[in-house]
Amino acid sequence: MGEKCAYELFKELRWPDTNGEPVCPRCNHTEAFHISTRRKFKCKACYHQFSVTSGTILASRKMSFVDLLAAVVMIVNGAKGISALQLARNLCCQHKTAFVLAHKLREAMASEVADLTLEGEIDVDGCYVGGHIRPANIKKNRRDRRLARNQTGKRRVVVAARQRGGRIKTTVVRYEAQGIGFVSRIAAPGSTLFADEATHWDALHSKYNTYRINHSEAYSFDGVHTNYVESFFARVRYMIRGQHHHVSPQYLHQYASHAGWLEDHRLKDNGSIARRLVRNALNHPVSRHWKGYWQHKHLV
Repeated sequence: MGEKCAYELFKELRWPDTNGEPVCPRCNHTEAFHISTRRKFKCKACYHQFSVTSGTILASRKMSFVDLLAAVVMIVNGAKGISALQLARNLCCQHKTAFVLAHKLREAMASEVADLTLEGEIDVDGCYVGGHIRPANIKKNRRDRRLARNQTGKRRVVVAARQRGGRIKTTVVRYEAQGIGFVSRIAAPGSTLFADEATHWDALHSKYNTYRINHSEAYSFDGVHTNYVESFFARVRYMIRGQHHHVSPQYLHQYASHAGWLEDHRLKDNGSIARRLVRNALNHPVSRHWKGYWQHKHLV
């Protein structure tokens, strides 16, 4: 697919109701002048000039459409994700460009389940990520890494809720017990929850029909298990260990959302999920965090 075909695909996914014909993002008027020299449009009603990515998370992009599409395909094709360095090499662009683009697409992925409520049978659990402390070479210089004063403070917990036969929702907290509030918000009343033996999950019994499995005795017993959410955590660990090697606690929630999105769509073909991600990006507003990231505009 060349640049022209990629551009037409973006138009088709941005404006599916008009078969790719532009719709003004300001007044929703369906008639516009085509400014072919700049690939822009001018609304015939309010005279607002806009492009196919105006007002979306890909706004102000400088990368060609064929490269944007290639980036999407590479990201969805990576079963364990793809590092920003590898993406930059494949696209022949700077690492900064690939880093921000990948995170914008992860934000678009997360928006797909932002307002979703899980129901039915749901597995809940937590996975500790990061905060590894390398032991000293000489034994007498080694410190007890279990003590709080000897830890880095970067260790976080990815709390996930996975609906059996449905979607995954994640959050990142400092302690697993803080995931109780998250589960209470996203699980519909009357749902059946499955959790491990950790005592903080006892609070779920007052609101939900909750079953527990003691992993010190068995991983599955009489249909009670958390294997579905544990399989998701395996993807998170393999993604970090095999591709990214290090993930900042500041952005761990986006990598968790990325892993959850890949897990949810693992049985679909690459073409379908690539189009889905492009559609999500074109329906997502401008990112207030990633816009002007390297110019530190997100801190203003």
